Amino acid sequence: MTKPRVLISDKMDPNAARIFQESGCDVDVITGKTPEELAAMIGDYDGLAIRSSTKVTKAILDAATNLKVIGRAGIGVDNVDIPAASAKGVVVMNTPFGNSITTAEHAIALMFALARQLPEADLSTQAGKWEKNRFMGVEVTGKTLGLIGAGNIGSIVASRALGLRMKVVAFDPFLTPERALEMGVEKADLDTLLAKADFITLHTPLTNETRNILSRENIAKCKKGVRIINCARGGLVDEAALKDALDSGQVAGAALDVFATEPAKESPLFGTPNFICTPHLGASTNEAQVNVALQVAEQMADYLTTGGVTNALNMPSLSAEEAPKLKPYMALAERLGSLVGQLAHDNLTKISIEVEGAAAQLNMKPITGAVLAGLMKCYSEAVNMVNAPFLARERGLDVREVRHDREGNYHTLIRVTVGTSQGDRSVAGTLFGNAQPRLVEIFGIGIEADLDGDMLYVVNNDAPGFIGRIGTLLGERGTNIGTFHLGRREAGGEAVLLLSVDTPVPAHCLDAIRALPDVRQVRTLKF
Repeated sequence: MTKPRVLISDKMDPNAARIFQESGCDVDVITGKTPEELAAMIGDYDGLAIRSSTKVTKAILDAATNLKVIGRAGIGVDNVDIPAASAKGVVVMNTPFGNSITTAEHAIALMFALARQLPEADLSTQAGKWEKNRFMGVEVTGKTLGLIGAGNIGSIVASRALGLRMKVVAFDPFLTPERALEMGVEKADLDTLLAKADFITLHTPLTNETRNILSRENIAKCKKGVRIINCARGGLVDEAALKDALDSGQVAGAALDVFATEPAKESPLFGTPNFICTPHLGASTNEAQVNVALQVAEQMADYLTTGGVTNALNMPSLSAEEAPKLKPYMALAERLGSLVGQLAHDNLTKISIEVEGAAAQLNMKPITGAVLAGLMKCYSEAVNMVNAPFLARERGLDVREVRHDREGNYHTLIRVTVGTSQGDRSVAGTLFGNAQPRLVEIFGIGIEADLDGDMLYVVNNDAPGFIGRIGTLLGERGTNIGTFHLGRREAGGEAVLLLSVDTPVPAHCLDAIRALPDVRQVRTLKF
């Protein structure tokens, strides 16, 4: 088996290359290449490990004929065209936890620097002045810290602030009351936070909802004399409004590690009294740089060698521990998606994926991804779990997931239902022995069948002698039957026949089957 090949195109800790090698990957470290040079070589690689220097554009991705995964050693992926990667079927990963402590500590450091005016005091003293009375600071003990964003980094900042005997008020739409209690913070809406906070720190991604979350209007709602720290993303704070608020005294001090435009070579904030800035140093510690390099290597190697997906931005995460348990379910899901796609792929408007029994206890996202991958192969051969959801959205397909706690006739079940112009069509399957995918229902008819290799699907009227006629016809034309599965709605009614065959059924043979009495429909299937 050929080893996966990985290119490290940006400078990172040399132990990252060692991890790739020890995990069974071939790795090349080639940095400083132009986009044209990278495009010329990227077709040889299965994985691309980057930091912030390499720009993975659509042109690079178009040249990446074998690429399966891009790993960003760090949080931000502004330098990766994620939609283009998703359309190409390439997993994009980052390392959101490798520099969490470092970034949180930087926010706390800037808070102290603001509270005691440390940069200005340093400059004054080194200039030979002794302006002891000029630099009157404030204590942080007993003050209220307003936390906008209470995820991984925000929760670390909260724990450090609580250790400093501060009160912490947190605004985060995803923060549950239980998690707030566990963190020891007060959960509040944004207006309440703005009114209460003596210090505000931001720890949220930049989205349409969070852009300029500290707008001119919201800064005006703050307690007069508030101090603002942003070590998250540029664009969360309206920088022009912040400048005016500093000048007016509404904001007593501000510290930014990030700017809307970077590198920030100029800004209206530069030179403003009580303003501190650093050049995006949140992740800039030796420990953090080592951590993110090692983590991205471990994640990428895990994906390339075992299929484990961690911290992916464009597909469901699937840990190495989950992968063995989910693998048979994903095989079943992919075949059900393929089956319903081959039989009812015209004019699809919606798809529903339902799980019940043991399947309902599992991570459902990889199951959904596998169903869509099977279904979308009816439209394109270059489909996998990464680009299948993208292709489904592109076709306007409404995708729904339903989890049932109940357990029916089977200990575990996956049902896939698609909406067509002729109504809903549904197939269902289970696992035998928790390992073997098995179809148990097709379009409302109970039938137990393996879905594998070349198959023949026949809908017919349930009539005496039909099985013998079709068996004889196939035998006379040199087609050997592997397995034979039958199902019917009722005696004498609609029946379904699923045959596995050793070789594809030729067109002339299909025409002969269609000419048999009682045949309603004949289709070939491929799994």
